[in-house]
Amino acid sequence: MNTITPRLFIAATQQNDGKTTSALGLFSVLKKRVGRIGFIKPVGQRFEEVDGKRIDEDTVLIDRTFGVQTPIEDMSPIAIEPDFTRRYIDNANNDSLVRRLQHSFDRACWEKEFCIIEGSGHAGVGSVFDLSNARVAKLLGSKALLVTKGGIGKPIDEVALNKALFDKEGVELVGVIINKIHPDKYDFVKDFCQRGLARLGIELLGAMPDEPILSNPTLNEVCKQVRGRFVNSRSEAHRKVERSIIGAMNSSHVMEEFTPGTLVVTPGDREDIILAALSTVALMEPKAKGLTGLVLSGDMLPHPTVLNLIAQSALPVIASPMGTYAVANAIYTMTIKTLPGDFEKIHRIQEMVEEYVNVDRLIEKIGLPEKV
Repeated sequence: MNTITPRLFIAATQQNDGKTTSALGLFSVLKKRVGRIGFIKPVGQRFEEVDGKRIDEDTVLIDRTFGVQTPIEDMSPIAIEPDFTRRYIDNANNDSLVRRLQHSFDRACWEKEFCIIEGSGHAGVGSVFDLSNARVAKLLGSKALLVTKGGIGKPIDEVALNKALFDKEGVELVGVIINKIHPDKYDFVKDFCQRGLARLGIELLGAMPDEPILSNPTLNEVCKQVRGRFVNSRSEAHRKVERSIIGAMNSSHVMEEFTPGTLVVTPGDREDIILAALSTVALMEPKAKGLTGLVLSGDMLPHPTVLNLIAQSALPVIASPMGTYAVANAIYTMTIKTLPGDFEKIHRIQEMVEEYVNVDRLIEKIGLPEKV
């Protein structure tokens, strides 16, 4: 296995703490600083079909954003299908999995100056099939970076727990990035986390504030989440949802809630709410930022006359088979992922890592020479 190419394993203390965000931003920054960057996500749990192969969705994001020039199946060698764990317990095949990982890692490093290895959660994820993140980092001869969510006590406790697993495997933890810090508490949280981590002998390498653009879903994401379909203005599926409301009150009252960036969820037969939304959009200045869209719930559509008015408007409308409150709950609880083509999000992530992560210190701790 390749032991020459410098590498870094990026893990997180929990799911959705910002691991992929950090990996994407670091890929961009390090590409400018050191040259060609390789990428591998050894064990993936959420995947999509690419040319008949099951490829982790974060790998697809990195590849389509940067054009990594590595066979995509080697960037995502192991996909954890629903019955993977049961089959492994029945008939452990660890040696073949390790060979596959190391072979794919060699290809990911080919003609690269550096390789980013993205984990699949906290240090212990994958232990059930003998490939925890900590063990994979050891197998690939990598140092580790931990990403955790903003706070003080809880993230520091979780970092300590994860560090213990990396220590057990003999993997050096180079530092921590704290993500999604509330802007009003940024300086306070950064200061106390830096001091709290230092007490554990851990260096804070980055502190990134919460960024609304990264946590607001697009209409396209909402449509998938509520098992819906566009009945109007599908071309506006990229619009961001800043807030969502249930249109269940009198139409004259609900109009007070029609603020810019709002998604209105209402039963498909509430024609008064639908007409109120259409009139609000029609009265707005052409360049004004208005309602984001409508979700019609309950597998119902309004009268054809109202549908015709919808078709004449620029308002995006989604029809969902789910009930009104089920739709609202699905939107509230959805996990927001950065997807290929989310150019605004990707650009902001790159800016944030450049601004809030001490890349110079990270390079120093990895022992990575910068390109001349």
